Amino acid sequence: MTDAVQPKQLLHLVFGGELEDVSGVKFSDLSKLDIVGVFPDYESARAAWKAKAQATVDDAHMRYFVVHLHRLLEPDAPK
Repeated sequence: MTDAVQPKQLLHLVFGGELEDVSGVKFSDLSKLDIVGVFPDYESARAAWKAKAQATVDDAHMRYFVVHLHRLLEPDAPK
């Protein structure tokens, strides 16, 4: 029997909200953050980020971000 090697899970968080100032990353109201979700790979996280960013393109104060959760969970792992 051959054991299939599972690829490492690389979790990514996509979230966003309204910024106080477009030159920074301080949110106006943390209780109104839009948590889009946690995704198993960068490609799916980027697709979700892109959809949200495009949907809010007319509001300059709205920003969405992709956070590499796997880097926070295992900071010493090779990148």
